[in-house]
Amino acid sequence: MATKKQTAAAKRNIKKAQKAATKQRTIAKLPKRTRQDLGRQAARSRARGGKAGHDLEDRNRTQLYAEAKKLDIPGRSRMGKWELIDAIRDAR
Repeated sequence: MATKKQTAAAKRNIKKAQKAATKQRTIAKLPKRTRQDLGRQAARSRARGGKAGHDLEDRNRTQLYAEAKKLDIPGRSRMGKWELIDAIRDAR
């Protein structure tokens, strides 16, 4: 039989999982404009054969993060793609 502490922990886990499931954002739930932009980015990537482009906008977040790491930009791990692009341009 589960103790009161175990039961409470299980209830917390269930609530946390339910909350995460309601917050989950899939591509289908994103705004139409964002979906279109993602499609354009994917098309450009396919045209390049998956290689990094010369423009910062053509690179994915992982590639931008690696560039930011080379430039030793502070706070890079908490930045999104567009923040990394701005930070890299400022550092250059």
